Amino acid sequence: MENPPTLAIAYHSGRGHTDVLAQAVRAGAEAAGAKVNMVTVEAMDDAKWETLDAADAIVFGSPTYMGSASGQFHMFAASTNKRWVRQAWKDKLGSGFTIGACKAGDKDSTLGYFATLGHQHGMIWVSLGLLPGWHLSHESENDLNRLGYFNGAAGTLPGDLPADEIHKADIATAEHLGRRVTEQTAIYLAGRAALANQ
Repeated sequence: MENPPTLAIAYHSGRGHTDVLAQAVRAGAEAAGAKVNMVTVEAMDDAKWETLDAADAIVFGSPTYMGSASGQFHMFAASTNKRWVRQAWKDKLGSGFTIGACKAGDKDSTLGYFATLGHQHGMIWVSLGLLPGWHLSHESENDLNRLGYFNGAAGTLPGDLPADEIHKADIATAEHLGRRVTEQTAIYLAGRAALANQ
């Protein structure tokens, strides 16, 4: 890719589970040609803000706690108000991912929260772009999007298990998200460049 998109993954991981999905998003994005920067949001500094401001796309990530993103992610989101006022992230592409202990567990609330945050910033949201897996009798839990989410990627793992036991299908779904966001960002940037050159 001549001008690879720059992707920032802005996330909080409580016990390492969300980090596994963040690294999978990164792997998928890099495989599709993106330059990826990882930004942990619990201790923001000027360099991290500059990384987000410079990115072509931002993917948000957090565990789902008590029906939404973690408190640390919410604090980060509230601190984006200076970017919101000047619409610094307008027309960036965005998406999100989450993981929770319950198979349902309100993960869609977290993904919807990420989408609303992105929309408030004027971002263009990228869906997961997959049909649900594991919803017909001949399908299996090894399918991509086995949990059937659409606003982004989601994983699940019982709360007493370590991060290295996250289901391979959930990791592969996060990798798919990284590829999809990269591909859509590349298309968007190419189209904008073509219009500018008319």
